[in-house]
Order: sequence, then C-alpha cells, then structure tokens
Amino acid sequence: MKDIEKIMTDGIVFKEKAQAKSTKEDKVKTKAKKKAYVTGAHGSGSAKMKEGYRVRRANRHKSK
Repeated sequence: MKDIEKIMTDGIVFKEKAQAKSTKEDKVKTKAKKKAYVTGAHGSGSAKMKEGYRVRRANRHKSK
C-alpha cells in the first residue's frame, strides 16, 4: 500500500536508459579492407591466385 500512496503523491519518474559504449561505432568499415582481402594482402593463397586471374583478365584487351 505504501508504494501506491507514494506513486499517487509523488508520481512516477521515468529515467533515460543508460547509453552503453559500443565498440562497433569505433570501428571504421571501409572498402579498403575488403579490397585488401580480395587482392590477397591478408596472406591467403587462394585470394592471391584469384587476384592474378583478375589482373590477367583486365589486361586481355591491352595491346602488347
């Protein structure tokens, strides 16, 4: 009963939710990271091979 009386006399106070620090906001998402992965800069052998295929395909139209 005391809680109800207190609510009736003082009212209900709603507080803002505490803002939690997010590490996602600190990270920078760029295409450069994706490009590094695709071009094999991260050390994957398969990515390096794929990058070689892409270079050869891009250079097909160029005259020698």
